[in-house]
Amino acid sequence: MRVFGIDCGTEVTGFGVVDSNDAAQLPQLKFCAMGAIRLAKTRSLPARLEQVFLELTAEIERWRPDAVAIEEVFYSVNAKSALKLGQVRGVALLSAARLGVPIAEYAPLKIKSSVVGYGLAKKEQVQFMVARLLGLSELPQPADAADALAIAICHIHTAQTLALQEAAR
Repeated sequence: MRVFGIDCGTEVTGFGVVDSNDAAQLPQLKFCAMGAIRLAKTRSLPARLEQVFLELTAEIERWRPDAVAIEEVFYSVNAKSALKLGQVRGVALLSAARLGVPIAEYAPLKIKSSVVGYGLAKKEQVQFMVARLLGLSELPQPADAADALAIAICHIHTAQTLALQEAAR
């Protein structure tokens, strides 16, 4: 299974691609790619949203994932920031949907619990565990790309758990 993770942001939207080899005796994770879409504050919001859409669409087409995993909306004190983030998320969801790729959404606590084992883990802890799980020699950078890889890993772990539960029935 190949999963394309997306960590939406109003300044940087990270993405990461992870394969899993479920045929192995112990399922293995394999790093494929990561990157960041950097959005210039000087550009208008519609232009930034178009940039996210075009770049994500190109990367999803390039990597041909079996699923796209994205972080659910979290509640923010600043309504204006939450609204802008929601618009970026909407564009990311549209990009995957237009390409017909199944989409899964995960809460931030679930992602961190799945990767680090602790739902309130700090960004550095997520980066460290992503590097360990994927066998990377360095911490994934930027943190947004590491978060996107964590989202993809969360989806793979969830799918593996569901498959084991189904097989046990």
